[in-house]
Amino acid sequence: MKVEDLKIYTISLEISNEVWRMVMKWDYFARSTIGKQLVRAADSVPANISEGFGRYHYKEEKQFLYYARGSLEESKTFISMAFSRGLIEKVMYDSLISELDILGRRLNSFINAIGKIPNNQQPTTNNQQPTTNNQQPTTNNQQPTTSNQ
Repeated sequence: MKVEDLKIYTISLEISNEVWRMVMKWDYFARSTIGKQLVRAADSVPANISEGFGRYHYKEEKQFLYYARGSLEESKTFISMAFSRGLIEKVMYDSLISELDILGRRLNSFINAIGKIPNNQQPTTNNQQPTTNNQQPTTNNQQPTTSNQ
């Protein structure tokens, strides 16, 4: 699997590029103040998703996804500021906020799924073998017993 196969990555990259195109149309002052911060926040979402994907342990991956979630919320704040300062129209504001809300829900679902093992694949504990055919697990070099004896 590649990071490009993750829907949260592709959606966040599309939003990031949309934000870039929007900000590039602003005047110099707006671009150099709120625009740079908005682009950095929006770019940070897919960047953190991909960095987490490259980690070898799920706890590290989750940490970078938490960073991505924080950057997503930061992006929403800057979009709200851009709207309240007249830099974007209501239609663009509504569209971006909606896209980020959907991405946020998907990101939360992905975070919650990482590190979970289905019950039928749980590892056994205490070095015991799973019991089958009415056998008890062996401990202390004892032979298994069955109820058929």
